[in-house]
Amino acid sequence: MPDFLHSYFVAIIVAPQPQAAEIGLEVMRRGGNAVDAAVTCAFVQGVMDPQMCGIGGCGVMLVHSPQRGDALLEFYATAGGRASEGQWEKLFIREAADRYGYVLQGWVNDVGYQSVGVPGTVAGLYEALTRFGTISWKQAIAPAIPLAREGIAVSGYMHGYWTTDYGPDVVPNVQRIQATPGAKAIYTKGGELFAIGERLVQTDLARTLERLAADGPDTFYKGEIAAAIASDFEANGGFITRDDLAAYRVNVTEPLRGTYRGLNISAAGPPAGGLTLLQMLNFLEGYDLGSHGWPSTEAARLLVEAMAWAVADRQLHVADPRFVDIPTGALADKRYAAKAREAVAARASAHDRPDTTHVCVIDDQGNAVSLTHTLGSASGVVTPGLGFGYNNYMNCFDPRPGTPNSVRPGKTRVTMMTPTMVFDNGHLTICIGAPGGTKIVTGILQVLVNLIDHQMTPVEAVSAPRLDFQGDIVQTEARIPLAVTSSLERLGYKVNRRTLNYDSYFARPQVIAADSDGHFRGASDPRKDGGTALETETV
Repeated sequence: MPDFLHSYFVAIIVAPQPQAAEIGLEVMRRGGNAVDAAVTCAFVQGVMDPQMCGIGGCGVMLVHSPQRGDALLEFYATAGGRASEGQWEKLFIREAADRYGYVLQGWVNDVGYQSVGVPGTVAGLYEALTRFGTISWKQAIAPAIPLAREGIAVSGYMHGYWTTDYGPDVVPNVQRIQATPGAKAIYTKGGELFAIGERLVQTDLARTLERLAADGPDTFYKGEIAAAIASDFEANGGFITRDDLAAYRVNVTEPLRGTYRGLNISAAGPPAGGLTLLQMLNFLEGYDLGSHGWPSTEAARLLVEAMAWAVADRQLHVADPRFVDIPTGALADKRYAAKAREAVAARASAHDRPDTTHVCVIDDQGNAVSLTHTLGSASGVVTPGLGFGYNNYMNCFDPRPGTPNSVRPGKTRVTMMTPTMVFDNGHLTICIGAPGGTKIVTGILQVLVNLIDHQMTPVEAVSAPRLDFQGDIVQTEARIPLAVTSSLERLGYKVNRRTLNYDSYFARPQVIAADSDGHFRGASDPRKDGGTALETETV
């Protein structure tokens, strides 16, 4: 591990949107800290990736401060007061094939007003800035406003998202982005898609951001914006009420903690994916992964076995802990993982969609942020005059009553968002997170293994060939050797060797990690537009 007696920090930020990363870096150049940069970057991301994130969404932020310790800020979207546990029971068709959501008649949980949960992003970003930041709320929002008003160039990734069909379990994105008149008016030209490079202007969003900057978050939850949201949802059969908005609160808590090969891990616990990540790491700790290299048959087998065990546990145990008792300590216990390894050995001898974004930041004082924020898969709803899209966070509630993840007013559903940090003897060594739906945890797992076990650089770790297993079919990139995929098939797994070498089906981790000299280096997954910004080094 790095020699921290001779290490020094740099101001560094990593995000999938290069311009957003540059703007966040500029905040730190002007004297702001990591939280200031992350919050500013998040507002810009909402303009530049309006189907991935924004003020109609939600998220979770892990903050590390050498002076003040660690804190987890949870601002997940919650079911509105008009929702009920049995509302969709008769509409249930099946669970989605990728284990991300449920297929209902009429897609009512996927697009439209009923798919939207009470947004938490505005409250979450304000809470983070108030607790840990040094700049004003108005300063944090300011850089996003001209980008919305003057327009941004449609990127190849954004256009690719619009035209991608994710299969029969979800509404095609070309329909999603124009599901309501308000959305169609912004994201299309009368139903025709913008071409790559054309300017997407979001005038109403600029005005909403100006109002938010001037009046503070209360306007979103109790004031003029809240009134417009509540009126729109009442008129269109949504579940969100004025009281729901006024009652929304951010939960500030301790992160879930564990260890891996002597390193300390901090991550977002239930309903997020940190417990599942720790279980996978506990499972793998019993093997010498580094001796097998990557990609290799044995490393692939062990990764898939770890994923299979932890994903099955996730479906049984992970839910909103305010509504369901979760035995987190027992599930994260290393002895529990050891028993799982024994079961795998005995068996062997006998025979979340990617519409999310992330930002990682470390400043020159050692403060760090790992922030995941999202619209889920985007609801296609835009309230006329407000200019921003809402989450479709209701899509992953189980429509069947009586399950841990069933709908209840005020409840949030399971998410695999997993902002994570790794420490060596109290010193931060890795700051990581990812967009990617259910593939977030497995993506973060593989990057951590690449960094820790395979001694890869951050760029190598996020770029290496990827696989994923959610309990049905092992998905691999085309760069995974045929010998590896064939071996997995001989072990009894169904394998889909995908056609792309760098496939955005998988999660897209953003990571900052200390190298052997103690210098921090950043990397943004090449499976989407990536931006890494590095400040002048300071001792």
